[in-house]
Amino acid sequence: MDNQTELIMELRSKLSSFKNKAKELEAENAKLKSIVSSCTCRHEVGDNFDTDISDKNMPVINLEELKLGNCVGNGKRKTRKKMAGCNTNSMSHHPQRFVALKIMYFGLRFYGFASEAQMDPTVESELFKALQKTRLILGEKKDLQYSRCGRTDKGVSSVGQVVALLLRSKHKEPGGDTSEEVVDEGPDEGELDYVRILNGVLPDDIRVIGWCHAPVNFSARFSCLGREYRYFFWRENLNISAMESSCKRLIGEHDFRNFCKMDAANVHNYKRRITSFDIYPCNGRTLTLVRCMVAVLFLVGQGLESPDVIDVLLDVDKTPRKPQYKMAPEIPLVLRSCEFEGLNFKCSSDARRALQLHFEKECQAYKLQAAIFHEALMSLSNTENDFSVTSNKTKKKFSSHVPLMSRPTEPSYDERRAKLTFSTAGQHKSDVVKQDMKTL
Repeated sequence: MDNQTELIMELRSKLSSFKNKAKELEAENAKLKSIVSSCTCRHEVGDNFDTDISDKNMPVINLEELKLGNCVGNGKRKTRKKMAGCNTNSMSHHPQRFVALKIMYFGLRFYGFASEAQMDPTVESELFKALQKTRLILGEKKDLQYSRCGRTDKGVSSVGQVVALLLRSKHKEPGGDTSEEVVDEGPDEGELDYVRILNGVLPDDIRVIGWCHAPVNFSARFSCLGREYRYFFWRENLNISAMESSCKRLIGEHDFRNFCKMDAANVHNYKRRITSFDIYPCNGRTLTLVRCMVAVLFLVGQGLESPDVIDVLLDVDKTPRKPQYKMAPEIPLVLRSCEFEGLNFKCSSDARRALQLHFEKECQAYKLQAAIFHEALMSLSNTENDFSVTSNKTKKKFSSHVPLMSRPTEPSYDERRAKLTFSTAGQHKSDVVKQDMKTL
């Protein structure tokens, strides 16, 4: 009997222990549920800006954006179910919107705008790093209907480049119940502040300066009505009147194959229309044109070529082959604006103030650099010339100018096309021979 009593007491003790253990497990389970719920909310709210809310370099979250709908979804669907385990990589529950972005960049350190050049860094590669870091894009680049207005060269800057692509949006189609729709129209109030979000993670020499909703069939490249370029230069001893006379000859529709790097394989139409072409002072130095035109205009301004050379180069029947000459340096060239119909770029007041402060700071930094080089120039003027060294040296002979129309020329468009056709035919013949060898 005593043994049975002891056994019963032992069993009761173990049962009590199991109950306590069960309570501990329930408490721990409740904590885990709380953590998962908290992580879900942080993921949703954080996605409006970046991948890590604690990063001090990221934009500050606005309290107005901390809405319950951001955490649990709308209607009967709950996004928490799709995010089991707090999978922050799952973004398919967000609606998207087709957006055009206006971008400024200082091109000194970039290998052009487009990332296809296989050289880093490019403006486009930095832009997509920011888009991925802020989780504004869903999926691969090829799925974003991405387009860009222009492919500026290495070193070229812009204050008005435009790209278009699908971005994550806070709006849904009216009455929509799915989680992957593309918002075609809708109010811009309450939308994500794309300018502020992206500028929080972009490098200092790239800034988004505006955004707007774009129609789904919009292409930043093919919907563009016109582009404006500016080229900055020092006036020095240039004959501005002669250059202005040359500018007027470029206005209108012409075949500009003698003013560009010819790509006969991909470009077959070199006719373009220039609507205006002006030289005017901007603190003493400005020009709106592109690098090949600038190079020829500088020769005119230096008195080395007549303004009539523009007419000769524009007449591709008489001058089918482009004379060899160097393009003007790329650093002073700026893509100033891209013109579209019906696009009105906007920027929030907070983002605009931040942009203004940023540009003022950058201007001051470059003015300080200029001041340092000016000091070096002044110190050089106080350095004595060592005539004993230079007097015995032969003076450098400067080569005389060779007129453009007397210089060696590049292959014409027709010659380039003939070479491409011959090369293609030869390749095809080689392929046939290889195929016959395989058959044997």
